[in-house]
Amino acid sequence: MSELAPASASALPPGITDPNYSPLPGRLGNLTVPQQHALDTFRKELQDEGVLVERLDDAALLRFLRARKFDIPKAKVMLLATEQWRKDEKIDELVQTFEFKEREEVNKYYPQYYHKNDKDGRPVYIEQLGKLDIKALYAITSQERLRNRLICEYERSTRERMPASARVVGHPVETFCTILDLQGASLTNFYRVKDYVLEASKIGQDRYPEIMGKFYIINAPWAFSAVWSVIKPWLDEVTVSKIEIVGSGYKEKLLAQIPAENLPKDFGGTCECPGGCSLSDAGPWKDEKEAVQQTEAPTPA
Repeated sequence: MSELAPASASALPPGITDPNYSPLPGRLGNLTVPQQHALDTFRKELQDEGVLVERLDDAALLRFLRARKFDIPKAKVMLLATEQWRKDEKIDELVQTFEFKEREEVNKYYPQYYHKNDKDGRPVYIEQLGKLDIKALYAITSQERLRNRLICEYERSTRERMPASARVVGHPVETFCTILDLQGASLTNFYRVKDYVLEASKIGQDRYPEIMGKFYIINAPWAFSAVWSVIKPWLDEVTVSKIEIVGSGYKEKLLAQIPAENLPKDFGGTCECPGGCSLSDAGPWKDEKEAVQQTEAPTPA
């Protein structure tokens, strides 16, 4: 008879309706005794220092702890640096006031978008670096505005996309499924935009840790090894371990993770959103918003 798995030192979070949900190690509902103790200690220290805000619930604290292998002092340094960054950058104000009016134009030269969910309920994020036209892009926007857009999208994802996705699948959703398409990418274009890519990578890794679930790099050209040698040192080993590099034969791999009806037709799926998938922002988060708008709409006299 096989041994039973040890019971978790933490209870499952409330609101789970998926009877088959089994949290990954280091998540609520699957913590060892030392991990639960680290979480309790971390929470109390932050509380005592007046740092703990509503946004920093146990799931958020565990992201920082996992990023630092449950080393409390290191996790605390990371979290406090993030909180200071949020104050310095006025993130809450930015989210409320920033308007990316050039979105449709930017989409022509550097498509970056969220689109529906994978089979585990994760929002799918797609970036087509190979379509990048740096000259056209910086004629209509700037690196600073792209950076602000990136931050706002991270915030919207943690505040809206992930919670909405969780409500649909009946269990917590804490990560993305990312597709980075390098079809047509050139070394010249990459080196022109590498400062932005570096900053974007650091923001994701340092300020929004542990939200990368699956990461597929597709259509990697022959010269990609040179690009990868530049990018790889920017990333920690946990992040690198989640990245799967696939050539042009990627469709079977993507469809094993993403339902065909959720994957844009350009990538081997069947989805063709009106106006284009890259501008649709289709997903449970949009469905919820539209449902609320319909409910709040005045009844015709």
